[in-house]
Amino acid sequence: MNYYDMWVNIKDSRKDLEFAEAVRAYLDYLKNQGMIAGWTLKRRKFGFGPESLGEFNITVWAENLAQLDAAFSHVATRSGEVERLHIPEYAAVTDFKSALWRDFPDPERVRP
Repeated sequence: MNYYDMWVNIKDSRKDLEFAEAVRAYLDYLKNQGMIAGWTLKRRKFGFGPESLGEFNITVWAENLAQLDAAFSHVATRSGEVERLHIPEYAAVTDFKSALWRDFPDPERVRP
């Protein structure tokens, strides 16, 4: 499994529920299209965690890099339904950071 992690703050913290709904609509769309395997949205609790990472963490997971690359390619079109759903999420975000992770050890890893 491959994990695309994003850490963000939102521009207006009073709109946290609207942000959560925008993330849900956007990522459920990608999941329902088979472009991602799943996702979660998490919020830092009681202020614990590195401030530099932002208050919210979104994790998207994909079966493999080909699935994730296809999702990125679809989103990059910036058109149609995917763009309509992406705008409310993207417009709310500031301080974006991301990382790509994988399960370890890799399932294909040859062990001695």
